[in-house]
Amino acid sequence: MKTEFDDFDIVLMNCLQNNVRMTSEAMAEVVGLSATACQRRVKRLREVGAIASEIAVISPDVVGGRVTMVVQVVLRRGGGDVIDNFKRDIVKVPEVQQCYYVIGDYDFVLIITASDIAAYERLTRRIFAGEDIQRFQTTVAMENVKVGLHIPL
Repeated sequence: MKTEFDDFDIVLMNCLQNNVRMTSEAMAEVVGLSATACQRRVKRLREVGAIASEIAVISPDVVGGRVTMVVQVVLRRGGGDVIDNFKRDIVKVPEVQQCYYVIGDYDFVLIITASDIAAYERLTRRIFAGEDIQRFQTTVAMENVKVGLHIPL
């Protein structure tokens, strides 16, 4: 079910996407509503699920660096149980930052992070060695040019 959002909601969501710690008073100045009205609207946005999560984005360079891989996965067979099992299992792997079930040459595209290539190799043995995996192809990112979850509204 699609929820309707007015211009105030859109501006509030954009404010929070740029800075989740923005105060109600600061949002009020941007939006043109009272701080209390902004608080009520943000609460509603959370309740309807428009705000799915409020997170801190950690800089890999500051915490010791990471290697990012884009991995395309082909399952051996495309039955619903195989797909559902893969989805269920992959969400439990903390190194998998994003997982997309796709149409095309591959069944899934994953964004994976690891401390180094050796750690990634150990991870592949753990998650891609099952009988349901036909093949996987890895592309190693040389540089993170743009990383984000900002939704254009």
